[in-house]
Amino acid sequence: MSKVEDFLSAEEEQEIVEAIREAELNTSGEVRVHIEKTTKLSPYERAMQVFHQLKMDNTKLNNGVIIYVAVEDRVFAIYGGKGINELVPDEFWDTTKNVIAGHFREGRYKQGLVDGILMAGKQLKQHFPWQDDDINELPDEISKGH
Repeated sequence: MSKVEDFLSAEEEQEIVEAIREAELNTSGEVRVHIEKTTKLSPYERAMQVFHQLKMDNTKLNNGVIIYVAVEDRVFAIYGGKGINELVPDEFWDTTKNVIAGHFREGRYKQGLVDGILMAGKQLKQHFPWQDDDINELPDEISKGH
């Protein structure tokens, strides 16, 4: 499976978007998923680059998080904004990464992303609870590269 278009079905993509919306109900944090074919960088470096390209660092509290997947390379990374990283311990995303990796190893890509997104939302809620004046600052759809 080397094509981004073949990674998830339209129905699976919609389930992921719904998971993003659900995760963001309880937190002011913003969650995005980016999928592309391959990267020449480490997955973490590429996640950081995409984070900035998608202007995820322009949120009020700098509390966006991206789950980046390079399909052909079979790698992924989670990258959180400066507002998150200043407040959380270094191993903050390890549990989420382990859940996603476990599903990915079994070929359950959609479920790995859904579970990872929902877990990220719960973790973000601890430090960035939803406020009455919160607005959805970033699109919820999956972004795709080449």
